[in-house]
Amino acid sequence: MEKSLEKNTRKLKGPLVPGAILSFVLILLLVFVFLILPHMSQSAQWVQTSGPYGGYIHCFAADGKNIFAGTEGRGIFRSEDGGESWSEVNSGLTVKNVYSLAVSGSKILAGTASGVFISGDGGESWKLLDTALSNIFVYSLAAAGDNIFAGTSYGVFLLSGHGQAWSAAPTGLTAVSVNDIVCSGNKILAGTEDSGVLVSADDGRSWKTANSGIKSTQVISLEASGTTIYAGTYGEGIFISTNGGESWKAANTGLASKNVHALCEGGKNIFAGTEEGIYISSNGGESWEAVNSGLTSRFVYSLEVNGTNVFAGTNGGGVYISDNDGKSWRTANSGLANTHVGAFAGLGTEGIYAGTNGAGIFFSGNGGESWKAVNSGLDNPYVFSIAVSDTRVFAGTSGSGVFISENGGISWKEASTGLTNKYVYSLAVSGSDIYAGTLGGGVFVSRDGGTSWSPVNSGMTNLNAGSLAVLGKNIYAGTFGGGVFLSENGGESWRSVNSGLTNTQIFSLAVSGNHIFAATPGDGVFVLSGGGKSWQTVNSGLTNKNINALAVRAETIFAATDGGGIFLSRDSGESWKEAGYGLENMDVYAFGIYGESIYAGTSGGGAWKRQLHPVR
Repeated sequence: MEKSLEKNTRKLKGPLVPGAILSFVLILLLVFVFLILPHMSQSAQWVQTSGPYGGYIHCFAADGKNIFAGTEGRGIFRSEDGGESWSEVNSGLTVKNVYSLAVSGSKILAGTASGVFISGDGGESWKLLDTALSNIFVYSLAAAGDNIFAGTSYGVFLLSGHGQAWSAAPTGLTAVSVNDIVCSGNKILAGTEDSGVLVSADDGRSWKTANSGIKSTQVISLEASGTTIYAGTYGEGIFISTNGGESWKAANTGLASKNVHALCEGGKNIFAGTEEGIYISSNGGESWEAVNSGLTSRFVYSLEVNGTNVFAGTNGGGVYISDNDGKSWRTANSGLANTHVGAFAGLGTEGIYAGTNGAGIFFSGNGGESWKAVNSGLDNPYVFSIAVSDTRVFAGTSGSGVFISENGGISWKEASTGLTNKYVYSLAVSGSDIYAGTLGGGVFVSRDGGTSWSPVNSGMTNLNAGSLAVLGKNIYAGTFGGGVFLSENGGESWRSVNSGLTNTQIFSLAVSGNHIFAATPGDGVFVLSGGGKSWQTVNSGLTNKNINALAVRAETIFAATDGGGIFLSRDSGESWKEAGYGLENMDVYAFGIYGESIYAGTSGGGAWKRQLHPVR
């Protein structure tokens, strides 16, 4: 290319005419576009890594060999091989929170956070069924002959279609939030948020309450098996009716968890999905047995039986499959990138850990080209924080305290002795000391490698320590509502350092050199420099000041905003520019810097990455 440029320059000797100037400029522009710009855009662009896989599965539908899964925030995934692999099928689906799915003949319908979408080509493309349901949450769909009934946040709608023309019309049940719908014989039953069960025998034109014997008015799941109807409630377990809902009786023998989010018939069995796992009844609900072997994520939102397989959709852990009536389960998430990644930590030169909300911990040793679940012994898959101290890896969970791994995540053990508050939102390492920030219990410290913990909260007037940072011998704690606290003696005592801080909701702290940066919702980024006594705002160019997370290396700072958008500063926050190319409209809640890459943990989209210092 250099030789060709020399030839073209020689041709321009002598007086330059406008045409020659234009040709030369065009050549330079082409060189920039084809040789330089691609490298800039690739390195400065965020790309989705291959996981971590899993996510929030609200619903399933089976159409022959195809299985569809509706997710929170990532639309619809389809599997054509029995759940072994998944791919997004969202063309035309403009609303990505999918709460219900149904098959009607050759059509597939999807209930979303804003109406119903329909596909006539196996999910390849979608279109809005009827604008009458726009801005309405559609929580359930049930087929009754040629009609589809939709349970919504504003009652029940009847969906009817002829050819390509579908319409949605309200039934006699309005102003009631409907969680689930089931059709049994000539009756339609609706499980509601606060009115129990309502039943219609005239295609929805009129409804009556049907709660005799039901102790809970919050009915969140329904299933019909022959003439028997099952109702799953919040707090009171399962109820059974054998007379079309006229009366109900409790059916909870063996059912330890009483919040029943899903019910599904499979042959002679009934499966129940709860917040503590899956139960099976083979005697019509007379008794239940827990069947959770291999089910590491036990908050179950949805169930589907297809052939000999039972599919379970979980709250963060994605899809599990059982091919032996629930006796054992295995994850089936390949391609299903719907995880909420809320924490990162690097392990020397070996790789990076990602903590998820519901799927546990993953490790990648190849820059995110693949992620491996490393959850053996990790009893709680809701991981809010990760920290590395020498060869030890610490994980802070929501409700189960701290877990420790001494073999790179191959196995974990709980290390929470003395930790009286087990909601661990943040972890930090200072020398041989490990600090844990909790929600409601303040800060704890372990000075023996995690064997035991002690509270160190003297002087802290707010005990919601959501973020921690170490600057030399100083420990900073960012709280939800109390601003920032500083300890200069290993946590033995604290004092507030809030002068100049106009927002005391601290979502993230980050350290670079002698600067400490604080992220706030609404007031942007603040910096406290070199022993200074007052915080200063550093928001020039920051058009969105709702900051979720910060990451710092030297003078380079990344800021993630609520509602999408990432900003970058190369001068310690003095000025900012947008740097979210490729990651638009994704909520980012965590950053991790490893090697020359920065990783972004998203809500519902797994982990993304870009170069820390792109080619310029």
